[in-house]
Amino acid sequence: MLRFLLKGMFRDKSHSLFPLITISLGVCVTVLMVCWMEGIFGDMIGNTSKFQTGHVKVITREYANEMDIMPIEYSLVNSDEVTRNLAEIYPDYRWVQRINFGGVIDVPDENRETKEQGFFFGKALDLCSEDSFESELLNLENALQNGRLPKESDEILISVGLFDKLKLKLNDPVTLISNSMDGTMAMKNFTVVGNVLFGVEAIDRRALITDLEGARDLLYMEDCAGEILGLSKKDFFEKEETAMMKAEYNELYSDEHMKFSPLMITLRDQQGLASYLDMVDSYTGTFLFIFILIMSIVLWNSGLMKGIRKYGEFGVRLAIGESKGHLYRSLILESVVVGIVGTILGTAIGLLFSLYLQNVGVSFGDMIKNSTIMISSTVHARITAKAFYIGFIPGLLASVAGAMLAGRGIYKRQTSQLFKELEQ
Repeated sequence: MLRFLLKGMFRDKSHSLFPLITISLGVCVTVLMVCWMEGIFGDMIGNTSKFQTGHVKVITREYANEMDIMPIEYSLVNSDEVTRNLAEIYPDYRWVQRINFGGVIDVPDENRETKEQGFFFGKALDLCSEDSFESELLNLENALQNGRLPKESDEILISVGLFDKLKLKLNDPVTLISNSMDGTMAMKNFTVVGNVLFGVEAIDRRALITDLEGARDLLYMEDCAGEILGLSKKDFFEKEETAMMKAEYNELYSDEHMKFSPLMITLRDQQGLASYLDMVDSYTGTFLFIFILIMSIVLWNSGLMKGIRKYGEFGVRLAIGESKGHLYRSLILESVVVGIVGTILGTAIGLLFSLYLQNVGVSFGDMIKNSTIMISSTVHARITAKAFYIGFIPGLLASVAGAMLAGRGIYKRQTSQLFKELEQ
C-alpha cells in the first residue's frame, strides 16, 4: 500500500509537489529563525562572558560590593595560588586573571610635552607567558588591524577608535596615568605596538589592552589580580552547573567576616544579567512559539485543503468498494510521508542557510554604532540541537492534523455526494 501511495504522490504533481514545497519552505524558515535567534543572544552572552563576566568569577567580598567602579584596592592577593587552586578543583573550566582599570593616556610630542590626551578603559591580560591562551580566547589575532601582539610587558594594544582619536602611530611611546592599588597616583611608559577592532562598539571606542605583568608594575599589584574569570571548556553558560559551583566554593573558601576573602559569583550575578537573561528566555520562547504557531496554522491549512481537493477521488474509491476507514488511513499515511519528506528537505535547506550565516554573518555596524551593548557588529546564526527537530512541529504534526480534519468529511458525506464532487 505504501508503495502504491508513493507512486501516486510523485506521479500526480498536484497532490504532492505543492504540499511538499509548502512544507519545505515553512520548515526552512522555522529552522533559520531558530538558529538566528540562538546566534544573536548566544553572541551577546559569549562576548560578555569573555570580555567582562566569565561564566563564573572569583573576586574579594569588598570588590563585589563596588564592582561597577573597578576598585583595584580590593583586589585578590596571592592570585597565582588562588588560580592554581581553582584549576585543580574545577578542571573543566579555564581560569584567567584580569585587572580592569581606568585612567588617562598621555601622548608626548618630540619635546616630551603633552600632544594628545584621552581617557581609556584598560584590561590587563596574561599575554606574554608561554602557556597563555588569552590571545586565542579574545581572538586577538583576528581583531588585530595593524602591528603585532605584545611580546613584552611594557607593550600595549589600543582600540581603533582611541588610536585614531589620539592620532597615534605604531611604536609611539605613551604614558598611562592611573591610581595604584594603595591609592597613590601611578605612571608608567608603554609602547603602542598595534591597534585592534573587536566589532563591539562598547569596547572599540576607548579600550586599551596590556600584559598582566605590565599592569601589575604600573599599579603596584605584585601577585594580585582584580578578578579571576572561569570559562567553561564547553564554551557555553550552564545556569545550574555554575550555581552549584558557586555554592560549593563559597562554603569552603569564603568568609563573610573578611572583606578580602575570595567570593565566587556567576554570570547571572553581574550587571543585572539575571533579569536580562530571564527576559530574553521568556521573549525568545514566546516569539518562537508564536512564529511556530503561525507556520503550523499555514501548514495545517495546506493539509486541510489538500484533503478537501481529494474528495472526488475518495468518491471513486468508495464506489469501487474501498472502505471509509481504509481511505482515512491512506490519507493520513500519505500526509505523514509528505510531511516527513518535506520536513527533512526543509530542515536541510534551513541548516545550509544557517551554516552560511554562522560562518559569514550579517553586518549591523551602522545600526549599533553608538551602542553600549556587548554585541558584535557582525551577527552570526548558531546551529544547535534544537534546529534538527524543531521543524517537525509545523512540518509533520500540523500538516497531518490538517489532513486528519479534512478526512472527517469522508465519514460525514455519502458516497454519492463524494462521487458527485468528482464531476464538479
